Amino acid sequence: MNYKNILFDLDGTLTDPKIGITKSISYALNKMGITVESLEELEIFIGPPLAVTFKEFYAFDEDKTNTAIEYYREYFSVTGLYENEVYTGIKELLELLTKDTSNRLFVATSKPQVFAQQIIDHFELGSYFEYVCGSELDGTRSAKAEIIGYLLENFNLNPEETVMIGDRKYDIIGAQHHGINSIAVGYGFGSREELTDIQPTYLAKNIQELTELLSAEQMSHSQKR
Repeated sequence: MNYKNILFDLDGTLTDPKIGITKSISYALNKMGITVESLEELEIFIGPPLAVTFKEFYAFDEDKTNTAIEYYREYFSVTGLYENEVYTGIKELLELLTKDTSNRLFVATSKPQVFAQQIIDHFELGSYFEYVCGSELDGTRSAKAEIIGYLLENFNLNPEETVMIGDRKYDIIGAQHHGINSIAVGYGFGSREELTDIQPTYLAKNIQELTELLSAEQMSHSQKR
């Protein structure tokens, strides 16, 4: 399959945001009277919308969730945004993909669009992408299926020529919702069990495997799950 429309998740797929996100969550929880022993336990926040994780893991109601997100953004918008780094090999992959001018690359992230765009610009990745699509600051358009749907509709993308790449089950579920293929990447924050259970079209353990999948004219049967 020769994909022409390639949708990349941001956190855990293009960049490693672990330090910035976990410190921002720790800051927010601390302001709400909750002390976290280790930043490692906050990795669960990387990927899904913040509101989902605050409600699921801390049983916050709507008001507490909104307050926590406000506190999170106090730190993230100034400091956490830049406590981040592009994975080794990603720029080379994007360079390779954009050599073919018929390829169209997009960012599809649950992160607020304003922050996602700042990160892409900060790391000088903007020239590779036609559009950076994220959620709104008020929490709307935060589910990955909504984000993918927005790109398919507004950029007239043929689902048969489109693939979603991400490191969490939410990316794969979003792709499946629209009947498009998916590539789960094993170098991000989703466990192998999480990724295999959700049955992506393909699973790339590392960026080298991802590059091989995307650069091949035809994906062989042996590369499938």
